Amino acid sequence: MTTMPDKLTSSEPASAAATETPQATSAAGKIYPIVKYGDPILEKPGAPVKKFDAELEELAEDMFASMYAAQGVGLAAPQIGKSLRLAVVDVTGGKNPEAKIVLANPEIIHAEGEVREEEGCLSIPGFRGYVLRPQFVTIKAQNAKGEAFEIRGENLLARAFCHEIDHLNGILFLQHLSMLKRDLIKRKIKKLRKQGEW
Repeated sequence: MTTMPDKLTSSEPASAAATETPQATSAAGKIYPIVKYGDPILEKPGAPVKKFDAELEELAEDMFASMYAAQGVGLAAPQIGKSLRLAVVDVTGGKNPEAKIVLANPEIIHAEGEVREEEGCLSIPGFRGYVLRPQFVTIKAQNAKGEAFEIRGENLLARAFCHEIDHLNGILFLQHLSMLKRDLIKRKIKKLRKQGEW
């Protein structure tokens, strides 16, 4: 998930750079290229995380590094080509290390309120749309070590949780838009693909 529109424009060169160097590494971890809309992995549910080991912890750190490089606030494993029920969220965009949340096998157990806000997605760069989401959500998940926990989020955090859990279920934010808006975006993407820009 992306933050505000002004940051979105700057995420395009970042993801283009990531595509050219898929093995780029930063001090924080490996930077994966972000999978774009049209790749079938984005539309199939991820497999449950069963193995909690050093490899999974490293993958979570790489996901944070990839998310920060693309200037996002949430990233799901399918967005880097891994069909796993794993997501990372940090609504501070890396400003507060305490705000980093790893979600393995997350589930929404309670939701309340409704807020319609503009949303974007790192896998659909350059496109945004208004999506109705709960104002508050409580989710249960496991951390990278496999320990179960519950966490409550509100506003942007609640939205990020919902957006990333949707990804793990093979759902993109486009599916929450009106048919008209969705078709318009799909047509524009088709045109970009023909021009070799997607």
